[in-house]
Amino acid sequence: MTTTIPEFEYQRVAVGDVHLNVAVGGAGSPVVLLHGFPQTHLMWRHVAADLAREHTVIVPDLRGYGASDKPAEHDRDTYSKRTMAQDVVGLAQALGHETFALAGHDRGALVAIRAGLDHPDRVTHLAILDVLPTLDMWGVLHGADAAVAFHLYLMAQPPGLPERMIEASADEFFGFFLDAWGTSAEAIPADVRAEYLRASREAVPSIVADYRASAGIDVEHDRADQAAGRRLTMPVTVVQQDWGSALGYDAAGLWSAWAADLDHRTLDAGHFMAEQSPAEVVALLRGLLKR
Repeated sequence: MTTTIPEFEYQRVAVGDVHLNVAVGGAGSPVVLLHGFPQTHLMWRHVAADLAREHTVIVPDLRGYGASDKPAEHDRDTYSKRTMAQDVVGLAQALGHETFALAGHDRGALVAIRAGLDHPDRVTHLAILDVLPTLDMWGVLHGADAAVAFHLYLMAQPPGLPERMIEASADEFFGFFLDAWGTSAEAIPADVRAEYLRASREAVPSIVADYRASAGIDVEHDRADQAAGRRLTMPVTVVQQDWGSALGYDAAGLWSAWAADLDHRTLDAGHFMAEQSPAEVVALLRGLLKR
């Protein structure tokens, strides 16, 4: 079963109150890649191997996911994106990098956005794959169209019920998204899919806590930034499916309010674009790193 990125070295790194599982490969200026839901660091396997030809590539499992620690949700900060972004900055520093480029997909993208806002002196370039900022995400979901994001509302509920419901049919729940959000069955081979399901099945409370934070404290942090006029100051590349036309909003317009130096692209590759279209994603990342 594929559980590692070939030719990458694995280690567990102590960062604050957690140990993170991280794969490191290549040499050169550092690039950190953050995975999405319901995945692990393995979603970057193709992109990481390509970028490692000219960069030091750092690919962790986020706290609460994969083989990283999964602390209990002691308070609203445990899985806030602010806390998870601090994990990423601490991880890079522990590996010897004071500054780094950062790319995130899905949940990892939300962490990456927060890292860019909170640590502009550390993040040199920022790539975001297929999300909106948390505040805008909630803002565009309304009426019947919001049904596509039913999981956001389920996991926003207080501790107890969502965890029990998901644990009762974990493989079906997580497998639904792997099927519904992809446009190519070949993009996620059977052994990788099995690893995603296993890892998610073993992390239900922490995954729910991550999503719960995005309906609470993460929104508060975004609102505070918006009120203060804080923006992402580094070069930013955003790559999304054409959700804007599907849900009736201007994605590029929403993003332009957050990023001063923005390159917004749409890609016909499904949600799991780093696995389905890795060459295109690598090309966009290399273009970003030249800015």
